[in-house]
Amino acid sequence: MKTFLIFWLLCLVGFSQNELTFEQANDLYNSGYYKEAIDRYDSILEADQHSAELYFNLANCYYKLNEIGPSIFYYEKALQLAPNDSDILNNLGYAQKMTIDAIQEVPEVEVSKVLNKTLDSLSVDGWAVRCIALAFLFVSLFLGYYMSRSETKKRLFFVSSSVVLIVLFIVLGLLFKKNSLDRNTHPAIVFVKETGVKSEPNLRSETSFTLHEGTKVLIIDEYNEDWLKIKLINGETGWVTRSELKAL
Repeated sequence: MKTFLIFWLLCLVGFSQNELTFEQANDLYNSGYYKEAIDRYDSILEADQHSAELYFNLANCYYKLNEIGPSIFYYEKALQLAPNDSDILNNLGYAQKMTIDAIQEVPEVEVSKVLNKTLDSLSVDGWAVRCIALAFLFVSLFLGYYMSRSETKKRLFFVSSSVVLIVLFIVLGLLFKKNSLDRNTHPAIVFVKETGVKSEPNLRSETSFTLHEGTKVLIIDEYNEDWLKIKLINGETGWVTRSELKAL
């Protein structure tokens, strides 16, 4: 019991310290001391505390310093935790307009576009929460059906629980699909001013195309510890060194 209390007190002190540091960082940001604010925000990340607000504020600092790569990286990190946040989406859009590379996405089939938009509307945790809520609702309606003596109420509870069960299976399918995509998709941001994307994983190979800071890519393969194979939204692929990217 004593050990638990000590652990709880240490957690409480750590949380309070991070809250104080966060407020200090915000004050520094509002005063125009962006580099100093970044140091404070980074110290919170080093304490293994993560939130959409923290990533968003950190991205804003880098944006003010015209460091496009880090700003886009942290906006994307914030978006992973809060996919529908309008402020994050707007600021990410502003930052992306400052990138050099204008890559046209391969057109999607309408059904695929709707599915991807639906999946991206929530995080894995968001879909999981909705599954749990629907499961509880289904159990409640089923109990209502089981315990009700009125035929009319029984019919109403049965139809309602059936509809909820169907929706639950649909949402469960979306949850598994979203989880699978997140596990198999490894996005990253270009963190150097310019990089030549190679046709093979060595410096002697031909440069297929050039990318610039802030461009988002997908990591699809790796070679040794130094090389990563990337794919762009237009379908082009190539190899870059690991140090030129930062994985989300």
